[in-house]
Amino acid sequence: MGLTNSSTGIKAVDSGLVIKKTSPDDKVIALAGNPNVGKSTVFNSLTGLNQHTGNWPGKTVTSAQGYCHYRDTTYVLVDIPGTYSLFAHSAEEEVARDFICFGEPDAVIVVCDATCLERNLNLVLQTLEITRNVVVCVNLMDEAKKKNISIDLDAISQKLGVPVTGTVARNKKSLERLMQSVDKLLSKKEDESPYRVSYPKPIEDAIALIEPVIKEKTQKIDSRWLSLKLLDCDDSLIAALNGYLGYDILADEDIKEKLAIAKQVLKDNGITDEALRDRIVSSLILAAESICSDTVHYDKKSYNARDRKIDRILTSKWTGFPVMIVLLLFVFWLTITGANYPSSLLSDSFFWLEDRITDFFHYIGAPDWLHGMLVLGVYRVLAWVVSVMLPPMAIFFPLFTLLEDLGYLPRVAFNLDKYFKKCSACGKQALTMCMGFGCNAAGVTGCRIIDSPRERLIAVITNNFVPCNGRFPTLIAIISMFFAGAAAGPFESVMSATLLTAVIMFGIIMTFAVSKILSLTILKGVPSSFTLELPPYRKPQIGKVIVRSIFDRTLFVLGRAAAVAAPAGLVIWIMANVTVNGSTLLAHCSGFLDPFARLLGLDGVILMAFILGLPANEIVFPIIIMAYMSTGSLVELESLWDLKQLLVDNGWTWITAVSTMLFSLMHWPCSTTCITIKKETQSLKWTLVSVIVPTLAGILICFLFANIARLLSIAFRV
Repeated sequence: MGLTNSSTGIKAVDSGLVIKKTSPDDKVIALAGNPNVGKSTVFNSLTGLNQHTGNWPGKTVTSAQGYCHYRDTTYVLVDIPGTYSLFAHSAEEEVARDFICFGEPDAVIVVCDATCLERNLNLVLQTLEITRNVVVCVNLMDEAKKKNISIDLDAISQKLGVPVTGTVARNKKSLERLMQSVDKLLSKKEDESPYRVSYPKPIEDAIALIEPVIKEKTQKIDSRWLSLKLLDCDDSLIAALNGYLGYDILADEDIKEKLAIAKQVLKDNGITDEALRDRIVSSLILAAESICSDTVHYDKKSYNARDRKIDRILTSKWTGFPVMIVLLLFVFWLTITGANYPSSLLSDSFFWLEDRITDFFHYIGAPDWLHGMLVLGVYRVLAWVVSVMLPPMAIFFPLFTLLEDLGYLPRVAFNLDKYFKKCSACGKQALTMCMGFGCNAAGVTGCRIIDSPRERLIAVITNNFVPCNGRFPTLIAIISMFFAGAAAGPFESVMSATLLTAVIMFGIIMTFAVSKILSLTILKGVPSSFTLELPPYRKPQIGKVIVRSIFDRTLFVLGRAAAVAAPAGLVIWIMANVTVNGSTLLAHCSGFLDPFARLLGLDGVILMAFILGLPANEIVFPIIIMAYMSTGSLVELESLWDLKQLLVDNGWTWITAVSTMLFSLMHWPCSTTCITIKKETQSLKWTLVSVIVPTLAGILICFLFANIARLLSIAFRV
């Protein structure tokens, strides 16, 4: 088995996705499966680095295609989103269903988890109703062996009537057997009949009434499956079906007549529209149970014993939260501590390069204003953002992905689910909230995993309440200077970590509070139910995790930040150097904002720094320093003691310090996050709401704190 490395020729399938082929003889294979079954590992192992990604047309769902060469055929593998069912409740499930139904793949590989095969067969049986060209890939056979699970693959294959192959995704030989099954399936001349799910008699009678006319009207789609779907009245499927056929199928008089009669048959037998899907799902579950009853064997005492013991600790109401907090704090501590040296090294390297660029500008005789705009403005801000953002993200994202691959993050969602449900939100928001600690833009992108559009919007709007790595330097610096002492001793480190934890916990509390307010006002609704699978604990693939997290997350987010930081540097330099009536534009704007800022416990310089820090939160503190020192460009003081002295000389008190931390925690998202929100929601309205909500929360909290603190200070003084 080898890999191709060219992609010429384009074929557009009816699902809307563009498939790139190397030749017209290439075979298109859809790779389907439940989440957490190793589907992506199978895809990556088969295609290697010969793959490309994009978005499905009109969706924010990512598509991935790759090429695999087996014998004399090139296979184009399309990794469709993980889904538990083809009853679409989310954008991901719609994409998976539509590509299998209307994308006309030559075959579908359905990847299953060998440790819970019965549940995974639900998707297999639904896929078999659509197409006969199915290969079942029973993955994680090594995990099944560890749990003393034995599976008779040949017997399952005979029952299903399609090839069933056991694999270990990291083992090339097992994947070669998988491709051998695909090749054998596609080269068969005879037309075999795969397993067909039997539904209750009233449903079968209703199908029999519609199927003949459906078979007569369209040859493109399995008539039995389409008859069942028309009875089920799935609006999103019918819309996709009409687009595929090119006409409104329900407008056909013959079909409309038979459909009305068939629905009356169901109604006469007590099967309402609501009850129909329950009967269909029950039939699928019973069919899967029947297939596995004498083909899958395991020792019930030892099955999953290790995972259950670990889960007693990690998901217990007594130990789950302490372990979660300690583990997440360890990740934050490791991120912050580990990022210090490379961040300093990058900063020194960038400033050394700045000196060389400055020498070049002097050598060519460039005017000072041009050097100031391009070097002290654009370059310096860009260098600052990269040196501060890159190291923490390069540490946090791999650590986060390792926890994800290990199987721990679904346990975090499990622990927080009931609290989000009380806020009429979704438990999966816990995962997107965790991603926001690394970067709020990445957290917003992660909201795709939430099925309900309403709950997805709540998660997007509130993601900014958890501090990203761009705000950690500001929070840590203020805590160290005003509350823990500027020295770096053991006590000070513990004190800083404790106070930072308190700030983070307050951000989480605000997430719950605002989620509840949104669910009672502009985003009313009840929490939806969802399937939260606790996957088995697995040894993560460290090498692949590091590569994937750096390229897919770190560099992606950094690229967006750099794109907005460069022009922002130009604006900041102009405002700090252009004077009107003896004062800079920056000073004029700060003076204008000062009365309002004082009400929030801030001053005009601090508030103006947050406004100019829209491109990246990392540059807020440097702008404050620049404005207080009137330097005209971003500078960095040598020690926290010098910085504290500068702030105190400019009127800072402990109230100013706390107010600045609160406003840093709760204010508008950075421009990178705003751009991401716009792309994810496809709505300017919800992007503005995502800006306004945290800003109003920050203004209200800061106003209340500052004025209550001032009153208490006066009272105690008296």
